[in-house]
Amino acid sequence: MNSLITRSGLFDDFFKDVAPGFFVKPLHGDPLPAPSQIKIDVREAADAYTVQAEVPGVSKEDIHVTIDGPLVTLRAEIKQEDSQKEGEKVLRTERYYGSVARSFQLADDIDSGKAKAKYDNGVLTLTLPKKASQPGQRLTVE
Repeated sequence: MNSLITRSGLFDDFFKDVAPGFFVKPLHGDPLPAPSQIKIDVREAADAYTVQAEVPGVSKEDIHVTIDGPLVTLRAEIKQEDSQKEGEKVLRTERYYGSVARSFQLADDIDSGKAKAKYDNGVLTLTLPKKASQPGQRLTVE
C-alpha cells in the first residue's frame, strides 16, 4: 500500500536504464536481503504448523531459529568472501557480512521440544507442533 518511491530506488532505476555500464556493480550480486525478502509460506494442520522459508546461499550452520511461545524468529548470517589465488593481482574485492532476521507470530503456542528444522536447496522447512492446550478450568467465585 506504500506508494512512496525511495530516493535510492528512484535513482538506481534511472541510472540502470540510462547508463547501465557506467557504475561498477558488486561482484556478488545484490547486497544483504531485507527481512521482508525472506519469503515464507505457513500452513496449518490440526496439530502443527509447517513453515517454508527461502534462505538461499546460506549454510545451515548460519541459520538460527528461535521459538518463544507463538513467536518464531528466523535469523541468517551471511558471509561472502573473495579468495585470491597465487599469481593473481587483486584489483577489487568486496565482502558482505551481516545478518537478516524475520519474526512472525502464530495463533497457538509451539511445543519447542518437538519442533524440527530441515534445510535443503536454499529452503528451510520448519515443523512446529502445537502445544497441547489445557482444557479450560472453571474458577469458583468467592
